[in-house]
Amino acid sequence: MAGEIIKVLLVEDNPGDVLLLEEFLKDVTATVVELKPVEQLDEALSYLAHESFDVMLLDLSLPDSQGLETFIRAHNQAKSTPIIVLTGINDENLALRAMQEGAQDYLVKGQVTGDLLVRSMRYAIERQRIEDALRQSEERFRVALKNSPIFVFNQDLELRYTWVYNPAFGFTAEEMLGKRDSELIPLESAHHLTALKLGVLVTGVGTRDEVSITTAQGTRYYDMTIEPLRNELQQVIGITCACIDISERQAALQERKLADATIREQAALLDIATDAILVRDLENKILFWNKGAEKLYGWSAAEAKAKNASELFYDEEPPQVAAALVTVISTGKWEGDFTKLTKTGKEVLVSSRWTLVCDEQGKPKSILTVDTDITEKKRLEAQLFRAQRLESIGTLASGIAHDLNNILTPILAGAQLLPLKFPNADERTQHLLEILEINAKRGADLVKQVLSFARGVEGKRINLQIRHLIVEVSKVLKETLPKSIQVSTDVPQDLWIVSGDSTQIHQVLMNLCVNARDAMPNGGTLSISAKNLFIDENYARMNLEAKVGPYIVITVSDTGVGIPEENLDRIFEPFFTTKEIGQGTGLGLSTVLGIIKSHSGFVNVYSDVNIGTRFQVYLPAVEGRETHSIDESKVLTARGEMILIVDDEPAIQEITRTSLETHNYKTIVASDGIEAIAVYAKHMDRVSVVLMDLMLPSLDGVTAIRTLKKINPDVKIIATSGLISSQKMEALASSGVTTFLPKPYTINELLLTLQKVMS
Repeated sequence: MAGEIIKVLLVEDNPGDVLLLEEFLKDVTATVVELKPVEQLDEALSYLAHESFDVMLLDLSLPDSQGLETFIRAHNQAKSTPIIVLTGINDENLALRAMQEGAQDYLVKGQVTGDLLVRSMRYAIERQRIEDALRQSEERFRVALKNSPIFVFNQDLELRYTWVYNPAFGFTAEEMLGKRDSELIPLESAHHLTALKLGVLVTGVGTRDEVSITTAQGTRYYDMTIEPLRNELQQVIGITCACIDISERQAALQERKLADATIREQAALLDIATDAILVRDLENKILFWNKGAEKLYGWSAAEAKAKNASELFYDEEPPQVAAALVTVISTGKWEGDFTKLTKTGKEVLVSSRWTLVCDEQGKPKSILTVDTDITEKKRLEAQLFRAQRLESIGTLASGIAHDLNNILTPILAGAQLLPLKFPNADERTQHLLEILEINAKRGADLVKQVLSFARGVEGKRINLQIRHLIVEVSKVLKETLPKSIQVSTDVPQDLWIVSGDSTQIHQVLMNLCVNARDAMPNGGTLSISAKNLFIDENYARMNLEAKVGPYIVITVSDTGVGIPEENLDRIFEPFFTTKEIGQGTGLGLSTVLGIIKSHSGFVNVYSDVNIGTRFQVYLPAVEGRETHSIDESKVLTARGEMILIVDDEPAIQEITRTSLETHNYKTIVASDGIEAIAVYAKHMDRVSVVLMDLMLPSLDGVTAIRTLKKINPDVKIIATSGLISSQKMEALASSGVTTFLPKPYTINELLLTLQKVMS
């Protein structure tokens, strides 16, 4: 190249050869050669220590150094300077040996020309530059590998290690060289590795795979890249491989997989949960919405996400929400009840638990909310509280009713007995006696209504077809109700049979229909319907009084003024009424409830103000056919039979004694259980029937009856009381007494009962 300058250090002790080389270089006009000739090696090495040259021309036969040693010394001193060896015709082998040790070229003296000399120098300089670059590259590669976890190696066609850098598998490079994988690692790992490497040798195509190697130190994981190793003819002569230990990454990946699996499991559990689970950010935007929330509220996750929770759940956000937010931010949690709206506008009562979620720095990030639907639970609790309240009221009413019955019994009996004693009394006296009897009966009926609420009414149970009662009641209603009220019925022909007292069920229907009439002062529609219903376990769980099985449902509905919500829980309480004074006793619905409960049924009521009210009466259905009623027996004249009257109330003793004697019975009296036993033992042969009050001092009636039965197993007993519990009824039945006469009773009821027992 024009303008090229080559700086040459010539080490030659023969002046003739030096002169000849100088002359050759003068002939090369395209290249400027700066030649520095020296005669000894030491002198040349001294120059090299302080000065750089592009090339060195070195004679191997010098005064201070001979042979190959000359080259080695010069090469070691200046490895970055290319050396061209000058040799004689007979020393060519020596020059070749120098080439093997690192000389770039050699020239034979006597065969050198100027062009050849320049070409040789250029070749040497270029080759030295390439070797230096390669050496630097290798050094960089070596440094990089030294500071890298990459394990690099070569293997021949027999898969023996021929070169190893950064050895792995727990071995040194010396331990691995010349060996196969099967000689270093367990066979299972070795077979997998060998298969991968043989695939590259056979196909000539590289591969990459993750492999596990098990050694005495444990199992390690490697990311391995295998490429074919080729010669100048592109023939595969082995493989070269680079691999990196990814055990930590694999462990982290495994942990992440386990974490992901755990998250998926937790997410699945969240979706399985029946509770509504949602997450909101601090701006009240919904971030997470599980399947339980979809089921409870009706919105899908896609519909709910990013929506404002308050706008979703409330027409107007209650103040409690803001207070709850302040609490959860300050304390980390909050619990309480909310009434929320669903997608369809339905109100649901939920028990809501809020938990504050913080980020890694402990700053509040979101709020986790778990909502449990307690609508049915609260409804059942309300049913239970109402039942407990009614039970308490019933207990109180029972005690009062008992005392009233004892007071009314002699009044009623006396009112019926006086006309018999004074048949010739004037008209005014007879009218007063009629008023006395009528009001005594009204009082007795009132007490019976209280008792029917408190403990139900037993009555005479037969198989009833309710359809007949509904038809009968509807006829009465159509004849008596105002024309502004339309009466409609809907009763199927296949309505099931119930076991009950027809008079009591008739009273239930009339009470409900009268209330419906009073609720429609301006007219309307009164509907009576009935249907068959099988109550399953799900329904029974939602109603404390329901049991699994067949029922008939009687519905009495009106289009009247309705019942305010605040009164719905109290309408069955005795003496509670919303009617004006003098228009109702407040016992109509309590009587309905008592009768239906005594028939093992229950009552539901639904009402909307200014729309109407619907009462649904549930009665258990039974198998069998309808029982037809028979005519009542007539009172027969007594034949002087003796009756033992046992009662602690003197007024009742006296009026009962007088009434029986008036109808040709003989009587003896006892005031308590002990006296009754003594009197009966004395007059056992003459006593036909014992009329025994159950609530006696000293010795109660049930115990006295058991004693009398021991004295005479065939003794005939009529039990009587103003109040009797189900436990006492059971005890009475176990004593063999099946006849019970509730107080207050009329003379006719007493006489018919005596007639029945003695027949």
